[in-house]
Amino acid sequence: MKTTRAYAQSDRADSTVATRDRILAAATELFLEKAFEDVTLAAIAKASGVSHQTVLNHFESKAGVVVGVTEVLAEETFAARAARPGDVEGAISALVGNYEQIGDANVRWAMAADRFPELSAQLGVARAGHRTWLATIFADSIPANPKRREQLLDALHAATDVYIWKLLRRDLGRNRAETEKTMAGLVAGILTGHSP
Repeated sequence: MKTTRAYAQSDRADSTVATRDRILAAATELFLEKAFEDVTLAAIAKASGVSHQTVLNHFESKAGVVVGVTEVLAEETFAARAARPGDVEGAISALVGNYEQIGDANVRWAMAADRFPELSAQLGVARAGHRTWLATIFADSIPANPKRREQLLDALHAATDVYIWKLLRRDLGRNRAETEKTMAGLVAGILTGHSP
């Protein structure tokens, strides 16, 4: 049977988790909307309805918040990119759908990474996750030979990178369907040119 003290400790733990989640939700929204350098701990605190010190208590620094935000986005990205292995059109549709949500922020972060080491490290994790997704989705088409495998994954990574999405959607003004068709064509061409 729980004592009053045990209930109080449980309530504090629940409150701590809820506060952390609220901070991460506010920080994620800010990072998706603004340039990396424009998101401050003070802005995160204000958006989440807590004090600056509370943000520091949970994350220690902006770098700590960035790690938390990238973990949240990684989970959301994994769910958003669910596709049947080997289904090029389905995979690209899921990928572009994810880019429609976070692509602009991805590009901003990538462009700022040289100036912010904490951001650079997280982008490395994201790139590795993207490569793992490619290896899983297109596993049946990937050669066993390690050198050829890496070449194919490099080509697939280039064809599906957020910069390709940005080029098509933002720079060239293509709509989502056109973007998906072009990216799927690039991937299909790469897969056709490499036999396992």
